[in-house]
Amino acid sequence: MDEGTQLSEYLVISRGRWDEDKSPAEIQNAIDAFYVWHERCIDEGRMRPGHRLGVGRRVVSKHGVTDGPFAETKELIGGYWFIVAASLEEASALAAENPCLACGLTYEIRPIELARASAFAVTNETSVRR
Repeated sequence: MDEGTQLSEYLVISRGRWDEDKSPAEIQNAIDAFYVWHERCIDEGRMRPGHRLGVGRRVVSKHGVTDGPFAETKELIGGYWFIVAASLEEASALAAENPCLACGLTYEIRPIELARASAFAVTNETSVRR
């Protein structure tokens, strides 16, 4: 990436559960390696920090606030962070270096849309494409 490359932010959503065949030591080694990798990428300006998600949760809708339903356990979201990259492909390649991939987690990479929402614009929230 050269000095003139326009950078964008990408949301990384950590999904899944640890592989059942991995020992606690193997998982902890992957977690420790993740934090070293993540801090290095932040120091290099390639990432911005995010956070693990806690265990409490609620669903808020026009019907009120409830304790569920939530996504299936295989779709569990454990945390998020941000990648700074020139393209979705570059962001995905960086996420593919994550040491926790080897223990069963997956990562969804989404571009951050900076424009304000509009009912007239076709976006990922538009139910019917015009």
